[in-house]
Amino acid sequence: MLPPDEARRILETAERVCSAAEVSGAVQRIAAEIRERLSAANPLVLSVMGGAVVFTGQLLPLLDFPLDFDYIHVSRYHGDTSGGAIHWTVRPNSRVRGRAVLVLDDILDQGETLAEIRKRVMEMGAKSFYSAVFADKDLGRDKPIRPDFVGVTVPDRYVFGFGMDVRGGWRNLPEIYALKS
Repeated sequence: MLPPDEARRILETAERVCSAAEVSGAVQRIAAEIRERLSAANPLVLSVMGGAVVFTGQLLPLLDFPLDFDYIHVSRYHGDTSGGAIHWTVRPNSRVRGRAVLVLDDILDQGETLAEIRKRVMEMGAKSFYSAVFADKDLGRDKPIRPDFVGVTVPDRYVFGFGMDVRGGWRNLPEIYALKS
């Protein structure tokens, strides 16, 4: 748990990299792109807990077509600011077989977690795999997966807000901030 005084200090010293208006506009744009591409597919939408919960909650009401919804829980961070081994808490279930699957995640950092999700979903018999990430971190190099839908590009720094946390806190911010280097 991040103590409130320390949480406030982190936010006060952080740099805003994406305003609430930019966040909202990006969600609207992604929704339009997904509607155009998947509205006839009756996809199974899987939200990656817990980071994608804010993104998912704002995106789903904008997808005005039939879909099924579920969640998965996989992480490499476990409350740290750098990734470790992939750990599954809730795996995809058998409902993926024969389906178009859309995975929603908060951020594409190194890309290893989303690549592992794609591998698992396709091994389970999904007809097709799509991914939407709210933020894509600009690492200046290729990643093992390229998302189909991207909201914003963020700098190669530790970012938080709009579902992304810093030491467990500040997922609830409507904007995105980066820790000072």
